[in-house]
Amino acid sequence: MEDDGARRYTKTEDVPAASSFVQKRCIAWFREYTAADDPDTLGPDGMEKFCEDIAVEPENVVMLVLAYKMNARQMGFFTLNEWLKGLSELQCDTIHKLQQKLDYLRSLLNEPHAFKGIYRYAYDFARDKDQRSMDMETARVMLQLLLGKHWPLFSQFAQFLDQSKYKVINKDQWCNILEFSRTINHDLSNYDLDGAWPVMLDEFVEWLKIQRGEGTSSMGVRGS
Repeated sequence: MEDDGARRYTKTEDVPAASSFVQKRCIAWFREYTAADDPDTLGPDGMEKFCEDIAVEPENVVMLVLAYKMNARQMGFFTLNEWLKGLSELQCDTIHKLQQKLDYLRSLLNEPHAFKGIYRYAYDFARDKDQRSMDMETARVMLQLLLGKHWPLFSQFAQFLDQSKYKVINKDQWCNILEFSRTINHDLSNYDLDGAWPVMLDEFVEWLKIQRGEGTSSMGVRGS
């Protein structure tokens, strides 16, 4: 009997602690948001409920960071494999645990290397998969989400896009907008027209100088 008691005690010890990640529990949580006819895909309706449960607005940038951690392919959807990839890395298998990680996810936006990865990921995540480029409406929303609070020239750039000929943004333009926002001074004093910037950004600089009444004498027109 003594041996049986010891064995029972050992079994109790083998039960996972509430603080440890349990894949089965994580999958069960995922299935709370999926339909019976497609149990391995969390879609828009489930996403809405998921956001309510973790008390985060769907348009909050932290949801983009979470999608990045999952390497989710399509906005508004998580597959079971994506869910497990992200949440096992975060060691989250309950609502409470994920809520405790939200500050960490937000903190990644303040780390330049991590932010660059999130920013580049956002392009393929948000664009229509049938198109090679991102439509301007989506691009504006994503740029606002990622750069709106931290780039002093964002409001001017948004105005420029509104009046420009551009209907889409390609990946090269997207990546260079981030580089521009990080490296070019607010007064444009270190902008090199002969640098390797996309024409879109040359045109923005020219437009902004006109808006500031600085004329275009220093701005040639570079070929596309």
